Amino acid sequence: MSTTVVLGQMIMIFFMILIGVFLYKGGRLSNDTSKQLSWIIVNITNPITLLCAALKEEQKISAKELATSFALFAIMYAVLIAFSYLIPRLLFISREKRFEFRMLTIFGNVGFIGIPFASAVLGSASLIYVAICGLCFNLIFYTYGMRVLAEKHSGACKGAGRTGAGVRYGGIVNAGTVMSVATIIVYAADFKIPGVVSTLLTHIGSCTTFMSMLVLGVSVAQMIPRKVFSNWRLYVFIMLRQIDVPIMLAFIMKAIGIRGLMLQTIVILSAMPAANLPLMACKQFGIEEENISAGIIFTTLAAIVTIPLVVMWM
Repeated sequence: MSTTVVLGQMIMIFFMILIGVFLYKGGRLSNDTSKQLSWIIVNITNPITLLCAALKEEQKISAKELATSFALFAIMYAVLIAFSYLIPRLLFISREKRFEFRMLTIFGNVGFIGIPFASAVLGSASLIYVAICGLCFNLIFYTYGMRVLAEKHSGACKGAGRTGAGVRYGGIVNAGTVMSVATIIVYAADFKIPGVVSTLLTHIGSCTTFMSMLVLGVSVAQMIPRKVFSNWRLYVFIMLRQIDVPIMLAFIMKAIGIRGLMLQTIVILSAMPAANLPLMACKQFGIEEENISAGIIFTTLAAIVTIPLVVMWM
């Protein structure tokens, strides 16, 4: 594993975040604009990015390997969902804030960080497994994750004397769900898409990373550093989520006979820092996301140290 590869990815991420910070501080990017960008990311560019990943994957695996990979990533996310209920209780998180740590626990950044990291460290052969993980991520986020956030939004609406039922059910059937299912069908059927269409989708999807970091930069610009870095819960969370959970997953996979590239890919992706998509969705719904913003920054910083530690156990 090359430490310079990890460091390079982190440097790129933080420079893009800094641009968002400076734009907000300079009055060029507002909270309203940030919410509008979040809607575009959640509903358009991120789902298209998922489809592009499957379309660009040239190396095909057998139907049996495809099914096995889906099953293994389903196990991974089942473990993460289980821990998403346990970790907030271990950290004594108040009931109304637990959803934030559930999002941080379940959804790691398997896209922007996971794809280039796996390619550089494990080779291009690992990308098919990363793509499958991305499918699982989106299916779970756009169904389970969005439902959790929609219910949180619904509760806030009721508390304010408004109805949130429409948002609750709208969080299940959306662009992300449709595109996730479409990607599976396209990959399994080996559909060929015209070059012009593929190029168009690639250009749209390529906007996701930068816009996501701009939105995150807006949140960072409004944070109080002392309040974030003095939060002992985030330090304990990193130890549990980014070290203990991936190592436990490595033992689980080895126990059921998983070895080699598939094992390495699963463990590395499980050790990724928190993803930006829950933050985008929170902004879209108008939900308070202070801990999610802080968690993304903190876990991304910590990943420089935690990922090499996890790999030692593979």
